[in-house]
Amino acid sequence: MRIESRPAAGVAASENLGMHLAADYPNRGGGRLGLGPFAAAVLRTDNRRRAIAGGAVLASALLLVATPRLRHSPALHLFADMRNLLGVPNTLNVLTAYPLLLAGVPGLILCLFGSGCFGISLRWEALGWFLFYAGNVGAAFGSAYYHLKPDDDRLIWDRLPMMMSASSLLSILVIERVDERAGLSCLISLLSLLLVSSVCERILDDMRLWVVLNLVPCVAIPALLFLFPPKYTHSRFWFLATGFYLLARFEGLADRKVYSVNRYFISGHSLEHLCFAMVTLILIVMLSFRNIKITRDS
Repeated sequence: MRIESRPAAGVAASENLGMHLAADYPNRGGGRLGLGPFAAAVLRTDNRRRAIAGGAVLASALLLVATPRLRHSPALHLFADMRNLLGVPNTLNVLTAYPLLLAGVPGLILCLFGSGCFGISLRWEALGWFLFYAGNVGAAFGSAYYHLKPDDDRLIWDRLPMMMSASSLLSILVIERVDERAGLSCLISLLSLLLVSSVCERILDDMRLWVVLNLVPCVAIPALLFLFPPKYTHSRFWFLATGFYLLARFEGLADRKVYSVNRYFISGHSLEHLCFAMVTLILIVMLSFRNIKITRDS
């Protein structure tokens, strides 16, 4: 009886040893029986990306649904500084739009030369930068045209180019920090929603979607800067540009308050234009000096 039981015990011991080795083998860096530390890290990163993207979409949808309908108001076109200097209506609001042109045209020209002038390593990233600078150039003309005679019919020429620029900037950051495919999806989605928001505003007299689209870059850009590592050097310029972008948004909202604080010299809306131009210039400097820091597969 003892002689017959030994082989059974030996088989059981061998099975236990095999199971132990199979479980431990991936942790030693070999085999295909488990994910391994690198694959697990990749999955964690992918899950984090999906969680952040899903949370952002859900939060935006909830904000859109929870907010009551926002109708157009005639006060929308009443800016703090409406002075008529040198025969130009709303003079400073018109003139301060043109620094966007001075900053946008060089960036647009340099983008046409691709990676020869700017450190752009991905095709869709180049498209994003092109749309960003094209939006700034368009905003210079569109904003000046609108402020010469502010009304509902001209408003779209002021808003569309600027929102295209902001949407492109957010998508560029997603391409750089997260993934090229995700960034391209972000760009297409935001530009499509931008057109939908214009239709809702004009036909349905509802500005909610436009407000949400303005809010998204203000939250998402700083979040991406802190949550994901940079692909390029000189990433500190992103923080500086983001600071000016948020300052511009604040000054636009506090138009009258800023105007009264500086003793009616320049309004918050005019300063908003100048801060947007600073964002454009800062990013030109960043693109001129940066190099690839991390090689990231798309």
